[in-house]
Amino acid sequence: MKQNIERGSDTPTVLTQREIDERYMRRCIQLAQNGRQNAKPNPMVGAVIVAEGRIIGEGYHVRCGEGHAEVNAFAAVSKADEGLLCQATVYVSLEPCSHYGKTPPCADLIVSKGVRRVVCGCVDPFGKVQGRGIQRLREAGISVTVGVLEAECLWLNRRFITMNTQQRPYIILKWAQTANGFLDNHGRAWAVSNDFTRMLSHKLRAENDAILVGRITDEREHPALTVRDWSGPNPRRLVLGQGMSIPDLLRGLYEDKVQSLIVEGGAKTHAGFIEAGLWDEIRIETSEQVVSGGTPAPVLPADAGLYKSETYGGNRILWFWRL
Repeated sequence: MKQNIERGSDTPTVLTQREIDERYMRRCIQLAQNGRQNAKPNPMVGAVIVAEGRIIGEGYHVRCGEGHAEVNAFAAVSKADEGLLCQATVYVSLEPCSHYGKTPPCADLIVSKGVRRVVCGCVDPFGKVQGRGIQRLREAGISVTVGVLEAECLWLNRRFITMNTQQRPYIILKWAQTANGFLDNHGRAWAVSNDFTRMLSHKLRAENDAILVGRITDEREHPALTVRDWSGPNPRRLVLGQGMSIPDLLRGLYEDKVQSLIVEGGAKTHAGFIEAGLWDEIRIETSEQVVSGGTPAPVLPADAGLYKSETYGGNRILWFWRL
């Protein structure tokens, strides 16, 4: 079905309903990312309310325990626009909740506002929702479309989703290596990162809950594992010691509601996670430096697929995810 007409050129562009839905869902994703630090352990969610071809309200989940994205979006609707809600479409990046937690169900709120249509980016994997919010809306006679920019919405909350579907934190394996594939210089710590890539590493730390090194790395290098060149909270510092298995470690982190874990080394620790198939992303930084020998870098798993490549000051960073 053809819908809105975009103007601004000699030939107006007629948008399909799908194109319109994707445009507003992108705005939901953009809004949701504002809750990256404070929404945890809840997911990042954005919501947009549209009527007569314009946004009349929008919001995101700011902080755990406070109003959800839909609540904040409805609160942003002006008195003058409240009469438009009966013809409005609510866009939300994650399925509206249907249970009582720290706040009332958002599905009930949407029903009470009398909107005609809801567009969800993806289904909420949380056990108390999992399609129940969508069912509640449909039972109330509201038209619901699910799966608009689904891959992007799932990626946004990959940590939350992994936590709820696999009962473990989202795991990022991260190491830096020389051009010829060594982690150090004959067993001695070797600075591979440059000033800019070190800042990016600290940014990554600020975005995740915990960071882990092995016992040997901790004893040899005494890494601080803090956020020094970026703004944000320090991740929880962990050392994988003797007698502690990786599954036991992950089980404890899950019970503590730790949603994400960066593994920074050393070689044996990385190998343990890879051999157990316990990883979600791998970040490898390779410098232009060459050493004559040292600890070989881990072997990339066969099911690792490259999804991003960046180069800064001669250092190349590759990001892999599981195929």
